[in-house]
Amino acid sequence: MESICPIDSQFSREISALLEPPSAHQQQEYFDNLIRTRQYRGLKVKHNGELGKGVYADSDFGEGELVLKDQMQVGAQHSSNKIDCLVCSYCFRFIGSIELQIGRRLYLQGLGVSTSNGCGRETFSHNSLDHWQADSSEDVDNCYTEERDELKECNSSSSKVKVPLPEGVAESLMNGESSLPYSEKFPLPSTIACSGGCREAYYCSKLCAESDWESSHSLLCTGEKSESISREALSKFIQHANETNDIFLLATKVICFTVLRYKKLKTAHLREQEKFTSSIVLKNDYLPLLLEAWKPISMGYKKRWWDCIALPDDVDSCDEAAFRAQLKELAFTSLKLLKEAIFCKGCEPCILSILDLVVASPVEDYFLYIDDLPYPEKKKAEEITRPFLDALGDDYSIPCQGCMNHSCCPNAKAFKREEDRDGQATIIALRPISKQEEVTISYIDEDLPFDERQALLADYGFRCKCPKCSEEEP
Repeated sequence: MESICPIDSQFSREISALLEPPSAHQQQEYFDNLIRTRQYRGLKVKHNGELGKGVYADSDFGEGELVLKDQMQVGAQHSSNKIDCLVCSYCFRFIGSIELQIGRRLYLQGLGVSTSNGCGRETFSHNSLDHWQADSSEDVDNCYTEERDELKECNSSSSKVKVPLPEGVAESLMNGESSLPYSEKFPLPSTIACSGGCREAYYCSKLCAESDWESSHSLLCTGEKSESISREALSKFIQHANETNDIFLLATKVICFTVLRYKKLKTAHLREQEKFTSSIVLKNDYLPLLLEAWKPISMGYKKRWWDCIALPDDVDSCDEAAFRAQLKELAFTSLKLLKEAIFCKGCEPCILSILDLVVASPVEDYFLYIDDLPYPEKKKAEEITRPFLDALGDDYSIPCQGCMNHSCCPNAKAFKREEDRDGQATIIALRPISKQEEVTISYIDEDLPFDERQALLADYGFRCKCPKCSEEEP
């Protein structure tokens, strides 16, 4: 018998209303207003009968020109990626220093943490920063005592052989005791700790810290100033997400974003009522407010996660129903844990959309800079930097969220440039884009073979028919 989530059965009407897709007219009205109020220039959102809504150029764009810059609605760094790089928890900009970025990764690498086998836990990057701030080696050891046993089974899968460094070198870089040549040419913003005291979220600026707190982190912070109703329940939820699927962490940001918007709308609604009556009553009136709070998400929301995820190759089609039921049960467990942590009456029906934004790595740029130095300077610098490069063996990237239609031969890309330091995401033209042409980006690595691209895109719920796929399809 198929399990039914209590929230599903208790709030079926409300959930149906939340999942009801906006009409084409409602979507057009919403995006027209968005473009007008945020003063986007040269862009239009319109519907294509076959592909749904899309972003189209309303003027010509040259190669490399900024197409769109806007605040990211919700974003999250993959847990495993947190091992590779320390970034602002809101805008995903690299923070700290070149030495800290290299040192913390080498330290975690020395513990046996893999960047690709799912052993990445959120606490790694957070504790590594604590380690950087520690005053003694004893504090450093205490930071990692609990993690060491968990890491023994994790093995690195880098294709490049890594050469180990002498003991204490990584710690020296992280603590600022050692410096690398020319690193001053790649300055990074100082880290700003979460005001809630969680020691899990760090930022590049006070603006990002405040924006994240107001958007979702106030409910997701595990520190003393957290606004969650149970920090213990929240910790259990985070642990469950890290052990199962970190998409729950992104989904939770969406839910918290909606909950906080709902609370603001409800407060404004009650204040408005005070003007007309002395007794404030909001009886069964929360749904319109919840729908309004959910509106920004509903414009991109498609289906529930367990209904749209592609069937893995190792699952037979006859077992699909059982597979999806298992995913649904997993999601229900996650939702139950989350509800215990951030319960908000009126928001129980809240449920759960994704893309990759690539952030230029200052570490990669640093090593490229060393490689391009004139011979005498290069030789001298490489005497210091070569061991670190050999020890790293890999490069860096950071995923987050965005939204535009996909193409395996895109004319734009989501990219955070060095000058984009204000918590906003940007779309850059890869080639000239003509007026009336749709602006597309790639959700995946478009250089992969045809079959691999289609398999990855299946999780987005469609089969790509772009010019490249049409030409390569057998």
